[in-house]
Amino acid sequence: MDEVDLQIDALREAYAQRALDPERVIETVYDRIEACADKAVWISLVPRADALAAAVALKDRDGSDRTLPLYGIPFAVKDNIDCKDLPTTAGCPSYAYSPAQDATVVARLRAAGAILIGKTNLDQFATGLVGTRSPYGAPRSVFNEDYISGGSSSGSAVAVARGLVSFALGTDTAGSGRVPAAFNNLVGYKPTLGLGSTRGVVPACRTLDCVSVFTASCGDAAIVKGVIEGFDAGDPFSRRSVVRPLAGKTFQFGVLDDQSRDFKGDAGVAALYDQAVENMRELGGTPVPIDYTPFRKAAELLYAGPWVAERYAAVGTHIETGGDDIDPTVAGIVLGGKVASASDAFRGQYRLADYRRVIDEIWRRIDLLLLPTTPTTYRIDEIATDPVGLNANLGLYTNFVNLTDCAAVAVPAGFREGLPAGVTLIGPAFTDDGLLWLGDRLHKTIGEGLKAGATDHLLSSYPVESVQGVELAVVGAHLSDQPLNGQLTDRGAKLVQSTQTAATYGLFALADTAPPKPGLVRRVEGGGPIDVEVWSLSEEAFGSFTAEVPAPLAIGNVELSDGRWVKGFVCEPVGLEGARDITAFGGWRAYLTACA
Repeated sequence: MDEVDLQIDALREAYAQRALDPERVIETVYDRIEACADKAVWISLVPRADALAAAVALKDRDGSDRTLPLYGIPFAVKDNIDCKDLPTTAGCPSYAYSPAQDATVVARLRAAGAILIGKTNLDQFATGLVGTRSPYGAPRSVFNEDYISGGSSSGSAVAVARGLVSFALGTDTAGSGRVPAAFNNLVGYKPTLGLGSTRGVVPACRTLDCVSVFTASCGDAAIVKGVIEGFDAGDPFSRRSVVRPLAGKTFQFGVLDDQSRDFKGDAGVAALYDQAVENMRELGGTPVPIDYTPFRKAAELLYAGPWVAERYAAVGTHIETGGDDIDPTVAGIVLGGKVASASDAFRGQYRLADYRRVIDEIWRRIDLLLLPTTPTTYRIDEIATDPVGLNANLGLYTNFVNLTDCAAVAVPAGFREGLPAGVTLIGPAFTDDGLLWLGDRLHKTIGEGLKAGATDHLLSSYPVESVQGVELAVVGAHLSDQPLNGQLTDRGAKLVQSTQTAATYGLFALADTAPPKPGLVRRVEGGGPIDVEVWSLSEEAFGSFTAEVPAPLAIGNVELSDGRWVKGFVCEPVGLEGARDITAFGGWRAYLTACA
């Protein structure tokens, strides 16, 4: 194989050093596609001459365009996402149409300098996690052609894993952007719902769909995320992004308790999951066993509940009237949604709300979940004998994520018997950046010599930046066991550390406050170290929190015992009238204990 490494960071470095130019990269891509034995990866390709013309046009621009975030980066798109000048089939020839314009996410990628190569195969109408439900053929696992590639974004994953493109777009409703990543030694990034536009995407379940990203590393995924995210006024499901801190230097992560563990008899995947748990522990995490039951029950609603009606609303009419290219398994699933009533839809919403209330309580105990991406994998011939039942097994740990408005990053966990398996980091909405950062660290704990997909190229070391938000020191009624702590947790704040101030502060029990509060004052003499907690908030949450702080308290700068300065509660001098000096207690909790 040629020596061109298509990982985004590697290409950007090669372009910067003038070791490569976009034309040579595009020639390499098409040479590899022609040599690839798996012809089921693609549904349509941009003609080589047109892709080369795009590369030349990019190169001939002003030299400053080399700073475009995806300058000269080749990419592929799942064929349920519109790309101008290529048909959109959604895996069904009789459904095909010619879009007048790019989907919003594709337009953003092209504007950032990325070069489209083609449209990739998928489970028809994005209905399946197996990758075998397509009249265009079934892409195979890049490590063993007897095994499935995973779906529904099958071709997108295989294209990246084989080194045919740098990254690929998929879609994810039930796990379609994560399962193929696990089966092909890739990262699968599933954004928060609405973070990237779905305008120009053939819907599966429109309220749950999102555009996902396949890359070799979390670093590359973070680069693509930075391009495709952003509010789209033309998409009614688009949301404005916020930064929600995930965890501090230490964190709590949910793991399956003994009763919830189900690997369908695959001891190899179970062992890799256990090793990932230990690796997360070494990264500063504390595993918290959780009962998976409410997540599993929420997941079951996706196909056993009224959400199947959304699939019928999207493509049911075509399936009823279409030709003999309709996959029978897909038809059976989608047409099953025709019988759902409005009452069924509301009952499903009520059941989901019940499960989400229980799940919300679990989130109060943990920062994120670490789950197997799938419990096992299957051969293509096994799927043929039980296409629905085995597909359901693959969604055991993925189907709930969009229903409960979470973000997720699937990362490789290693190999067993020559086949890769993965784990997924899952967090509440808008924890995407933190998941990518922690996912990158977890991925790299597997060891040295990590390869990009099934290529011979070492995994890029490009780092993902940590996003910690604004750090705030609290000293009294906002501590984790105190009455106003909910003002922090309701905003998604995360506890970073318990520590002390520098030894230059006084603490006073203020008079006539409800609930009782202390005031922190910096002193020249007579001060001491005061116990505090440092919490991390997004900038938006910090702003709204600060607006609620009543006089005589204020948010100022507080020096910690390690010399760092963070934002924190301080007290105006007028607030000390009638207050009791409690500095000698060393903290608010100690004072309350003494009073009790």
